Amino acid sequence: MTLRADVEAFLSEPVLAVVGASRTGKKFGNIACRELRAKGFRVYPVHPTADRIDGVQCYPRLADLPERVKSLLVVVPPAQAEIVVREAAAAGVDRVWLQQGAASASVLSTCRELGLRTVAGECILMFAEPAGFHRAHRWVWKVLRKLPA
Repeated sequence: MTLRADVEAFLSEPVLAVVGASRTGKKFGNIACRELRAKGFRVYPVHPTADRIDGVQCYPRLADLPERVKSLLVVVPPAQAEIVVREAAAAGVDRVWLQQGAASASVLSTCRELGLRTVAGECILMFAEPAGFHRAHRWVWKVLRKLPA
């Protein structure tokens, strides 16, 4: 279960990495990178082969980032996410946000095993302020009592 404190701790970091942005620029990972940059975050896209995505320099691995990043947004399928969270722990990442579709029981178990504070099953754009359009999504989840406690 995701706790509100984990959401707030993740978003309190001014710099984060994103795994899951594509070269086409049309995937949720790309949208998240753009939106988070627009909200004032310093975002490092991690992509194994792309040099740049949306004009921003990419890094092939988390270990290659120019500074230590404590928070990582994961926007890849669970089979890849499991590998990514292991690399994240090895690179010194403390917090992982598994965007909807990235989590599985196995990935969550790996995060616990590695001691990573984890947010799962939540849309980061609902919580990163200003929420804008995603505020409506947050309102629906509040009505349905699905927001983190």
